[in-house]
Amino acid sequence: MNIWDDVISAEEQKAYAAAGFGRPSGLGKRPALLIIDVQYRTVGTARKPFYEAIKEFPTSCGEVAWDAVEAIVPLVEYFRSRGWPVMYPHVAPKVGTEGGRLAEKVPAIMDVAAKGYEFPPAVAPRPGDVMLPKKHPSAFFGTALCSHLIDKQVDTVIVVGCSTSGCVRGTAVDAFSLNFKVAIPQECVYDRSITSHKVNLFDLGQKYADVLPTADLITKLQAIA
Repeated sequence: MNIWDDVISAEEQKAYAAAGFGRPSGLGKRPALLIIDVQYRTVGTARKPFYEAIKEFPTSCGEVAWDAVEAIVPLVEYFRSRGWPVMYPHVAPKVGTEGGRLAEKVPAIMDVAAKGYEFPPAVAPRPGDVMLPKKHPSAFFGTALCSHLIDKQVDTVIVVGCSTSGCVRGTAVDAFSLNFKVAIPQECVYDRSITSHKVNLFDLGQKYADVLPTADLITKLQAIA
């Protein structure tokens, strides 16, 4: 059973399969982990139901965010054990009037308390990780991400974080467009809308990325020499 089976009908899935969508791309030989926007502003400082969480940070996704954080932990630990690149595309505090259309469309994204921009300790950056402040959904737009990936000879990006329908999707599509292989461990991404989360995972899996359980991805990563 797929995570999206309760929102994408069997007939719709059959239509995609008949047209040849959804084939796995597999992994390359040099992966990098992109941890997108896993900050207190999207998870909250403690596990709380959604409507409690947004009292602290309006952009929090509630308990589903903490489920994802827990799923990310073994993945980031495995990457660090292999010495593979771990990178942090993240929204940084707005300076002056910067922020563009994102700040205009959703002011709460860039007008949060300073604590909101910090990272939960379990998945926080460490010395040697690449920090990539961004002001747009895609982690590639207006950042040095592509340059860092080329420098590290990366051919595969593993995308985790928030939100599935926004920055995760934008980053995955741009990575695919730049000819990187893309994988999304489904428990490691989150969104404030479960429907949007599932629909976007289905669409990404059909067109741009390999969407699979985290345990299956780690097994595939272990096979890389």
